[in-house]
Amino acid sequence: MLRGVLDRLLPRGRARAESFGGIIAMERPSALVFVDRAFMRSLGLATPAPVWATDRRYLTAPVEAHLTLTSRCPARCRGCYVDATPSGRGDDATEVLWERAVDELARMGVFHLALGGGEATGAPFLLKLARRARARGMVPNLTTSGLGLGEELLGARAVFGQVNVSLDGVGEDYALARGWDGFEVAAGAIRALQASGFRVGINLVLTRRTFPRLERTVRWARQNGVREVEILRFKPIGRGAREFSDQTLTVDQRRELLPAVLRLARRYRVRLRLDCSMAPFVCAHRPDPAVLTFLGIAGCFAGDHLVAADSAGRVSGCSFLPAEEGLGSIDELSRQWDRVGAFVATRAYLERAGEPCRSCRYLPICRGGCRAVALHEGDAAAPDPECPRVATCTGSQSGPRSNS
Repeated sequence: MLRGVLDRLLPRGRARAESFGGIIAMERPSALVFVDRAFMRSLGLATPAPVWATDRRYLTAPVEAHLTLTSRCPARCRGCYVDATPSGRGDDATEVLWERAVDELARMGVFHLALGGGEATGAPFLLKLARRARARGMVPNLTTSGLGLGEELLGARAVFGQVNVSLDGVGEDYALARGWDGFEVAAGAIRALQASGFRVGINLVLTRRTFPRLERTVRWARQNGVREVEILRFKPIGRGAREFSDQTLTVDQRRELLPAVLRLARRYRVRLRLDCSMAPFVCAHRPDPAVLTFLGIAGCFAGDHLVAADSAGRVSGCSFLPAEEGLGSIDELSRQWDRVGAFVATRAYLERAGEPCRSCRYLPICRGGCRAVALHEGDAAAPDPECPRVATCTGSQSGPRSNS
């Protein structure tokens, strides 16, 4: 059955060989399909690939790159991980560097670009760069607060795979989460993008105070024709580092997250996605590991499936981690991808994991939780301190138990 589906859809997708077989990327429907060598051969996609003679522990290239195109943004959200301001940091990369980066990532076989900021719509070269990516076979996606949408961007439906609008709450809940009243801006952007034919989703950063209001936001999404909400964990980087102790989920909320999301998904028939940093909260409920693997649910793959560049073009494994020393600029990524010691905190975690991760049956899935949260607590190579299993085994509870 899968073979027949891929035979019909492959002309609209791309494929890349990997040591285990290969990856097939499709846009309609949106999917990344990991297949074995025999399947790749059956589709005539590798005959055989040189990488099949290797036993790589990580991919030949990322499947997705997150590019922070600017550190400028007028919103001043209280938890901004970029620490963006209206004037920016003054070291933003040039349009020429980003063009070279797009070319480099395309040569490496990257499938998706996530374009953001700051406020990415404020980058004067945004559309030109997105068109360049599309022309080179990659799918550019965009994240925006809704500020700065103009007629030119609204007319570029065919360029972007999807546009996600940041919306952490409805009405006054938005200001509660972000520190400024941007709900009508975000809601208006969603309506304008939908009217122009875009695939539109919502990015929702979940905090201690907005967790009790999650249903209200999901209900609003359903009522307004948004079928996908990406639920993101609050990260301790940028201005978020200062806000983390007040914004991170309570111990009880971490345990309640999965049941709440499943209940809301069934009730409102909205696709609710959890970002990879939520993996410890999912695994705490002890679902069947085989089911999680089949569904592609996994923890941190920074510096493997994912790579990021900050607004200066400096490389990190994830947009929530600081730039890694010695990895240089994103437009030269291929020179550094296989360098010994690159992305070691994430790539080598499974081999180096200490307890309680090492004896956990979910280690290959969860992968130790969020490296950004671990780094905030002092060691990027340590287990995620907010993981319920880690908290139980160490006898500590990171964060308050309840929101009372």
